[in-house]
Amino acid sequence: MARAVETAWPDVDLSGVVVTRYGHAVATDRIEVLEAAHPVPDAASEHAARRIMAAVDGLGPQDLVLALISGGGSSLMVLPADGLSLEHKRHVNRLLLASGLGINEMNAVRRRLSGIKGGRLAEAIRPARLVTLAISDVPGDDPRSIASGPTVHDPDAAVDLATVAERLGPDLPGAARRLLVARIQPRPSFETDYRMIATPQMALQAAAKAARRHGVAPLLLGDALEGEAREIGILMSGIARSIRRHGYPLPAPAVVLSGGETTVSVHSARVGRGGRNTEFLLSLAIALRGEPEVFGMSADTDGIDGTEDAAGAVVTPDTIARARAAGLDPEALLRGHDSYSLFSRLGDLVVTGPTLTNVNDFRALLVLP
Repeated sequence: MARAVETAWPDVDLSGVVVTRYGHAVATDRIEVLEAAHPVPDAASEHAARRIMAAVDGLGPQDLVLALISGGGSSLMVLPADGLSLEHKRHVNRLLLASGLGINEMNAVRRRLSGIKGGRLAEAIRPARLVTLAISDVPGDDPRSIASGPTVHDPDAAVDLATVAERLGPDLPGAARRLLVARIQPRPSFETDYRMIATPQMALQAAAKAARRHGVAPLLLGDALEGEAREIGILMSGIARSIRRHGYPLPAPAVVLSGGETTVSVHSARVGRGGRNTEFLLSLAIALRGEPEVFGMSADTDGIDGTEDAAGAVVTPDTIARARAAGLDPEALLRGHDSYSLFSRLGDLVVTGPTLTNVNDFRALLVLP
């Protein structure tokens, strides 16, 4: 996004700061590019937030600020609220990632515990003019949830944070718990110029258009599918089986398309490797039980599934048979959240490298006659 802005405005007196995850930086001429950790923030994340706040300090009504917002900002740009430390934020983030909470609930917590999210960056930019260009990576495209909404007003009422605090359990730091359960004075609302330039639904519609060109009927399940990754895998296996055996809800050849962000709830300190996309696929492959002519792909559109070096993987009718022939136990690997190891061993990972964009997860299930 930063490079595109430089290309679009070659003769403008332009300066700025952006932050991306380690290894994802690109060359720019006038915009400073910082790197930080994702999905758990580090000291570089706090440095980036403070650097951005310093860059917008002292602006006047004659200034124009472009805020380039996309997924990952919740971790990459961290400014702890008063009374919290970076280590508090890191610990809370680990609890959130293992909690099974939806992305909107997680980002509501992040907004409450932040000095830059939930519209606080916009407040720091005033009285300058602010235009936000956003790429959505969240179900429903709620601006408050994209990077935890640094440039949009947060009424702080959509999520019961006290209940969320209880769900996070006794390991939640006391300082964070007090902020989550406190009754706070509502901050003044403000209007903002917020423009969505890419969304998960756009990606699904483009895939559906491509499928039709090849004579394959698309079934779009929407861009907001949520739930446990392994349970969604079982659900999808039933849809594929119904299409192939009964021609319902549409006949093969068909492709089932969906977006959204599933979750992986971890209840053990010892877990294997893999993100929500490979966990979904392993559950799908097990549930399909070798159903002929059913193929699946699931990937994170930023090129990174969880913390791994792959975007996702593919499954074929013989995935489980090949895994067993290689001496692997698919069910045990699923229980241990070790789906990456299975697909890596089979050579079925989807490895793209950083895509420099992020419209959440993309799932496609191809069913042939």
